[in-house]
Amino acid sequence: MANSIMFKVSTLRCALAFLQPCRTTTTKHFNPKFKKERAGKYLKIKLPDFDDAGEMSPEKMRQKMKERGMLPPRPWVERPICISATGGVFEPYIPPEGDGKASIVSPTRAKQTVQLLEKKSKSMMAVRKIKSFDEDFNTNEFCSQAQSIYIKAHESLANKDKASLRLYVTEKAYPEFRHNSHLKTIHWRFLESLEPPRVVHARCTDIVTKENIFGQVTVRFHTRQQLAVYDRFGRLLHGSEILAKDVLEYIVFEKHLANLYGTWRIHAKIIPDWAPPKDPSKLTRIMPEPEPQPLALEQPEETPAIADK
Repeated sequence: MANSIMFKVSTLRCALAFLQPCRTTTTKHFNPKFKKERAGKYLKIKLPDFDDAGEMSPEKMRQKMKERGMLPPRPWVERPICISATGGVFEPYIPPEGDGKASIVSPTRAKQTVQLLEKKSKSMMAVRKIKSFDEDFNTNEFCSQAQSIYIKAHESLANKDKASLRLYVTEKAYPEFRHNSHLKTIHWRFLESLEPPRVVHARCTDIVTKENIFGQVTVRFHTRQQLAVYDRFGRLLHGSEILAKDVLEYIVFEKHLANLYGTWRIHAKIIPDWAPPKDPSKLTRIMPEPEPQPLALEQPEETPAIADK
């Protein structure tokens, strides 16, 4: 009797459980009824495999990029721009003809002297502009500083000290200093100054913007020096270590005035048209091979005629 009652109770429970709505066993907080709508918010894309990109051929890479709608990379190479120095000398100084010789009197020199007096006002305005950036600038003191820079730059070149040379010359003058000095031995000495150096020209200009100002000062040097250049075999190419020469030079010094830490450096050298030509260099040359002599055509020898007996 008891067993039949237990069977009826269990059967009733199963019937009631069957009549109740079905419950899911998920523990998620969102309603599973909007499962398809949530799945529509996500897109399945194929990510590129960067490991295999290097192994692809150019044709395969072009095909893959075309499938993805990507443009090929554009080879764009930008040229570096160095604004720490200008590319040349703006309004260069024109030395008077025969400068350094007291007995030279010519109408050309008189005309150049008048032109220099006219341009002296521009130099004074440029010096005033330099003083607005550097309050301690003085033309007399600058001449001694310029001579020290001149000597250190040439000593660095003779000692092949590239790092030190970059401190005394600009980026424009550096390749000109180093030109044709590879595998050469340079002996240079500064003996004395025949005349004290003096400022003969000054100019200022702006690059790109009005605030980016550069200053250039031309200094006249009349000195006595010794120079000897040897090749890699120890043979003398130019100059002499015994003889001294009087050298008259017009050196342009430049400074980036807008830069708080700018320094005066050698920028260029002005060579006048009336300057004497340089001594020919004793370069080592290879003797040319002798030209082959043309072969003379051999003519057949004439046989003597036999006399009739």
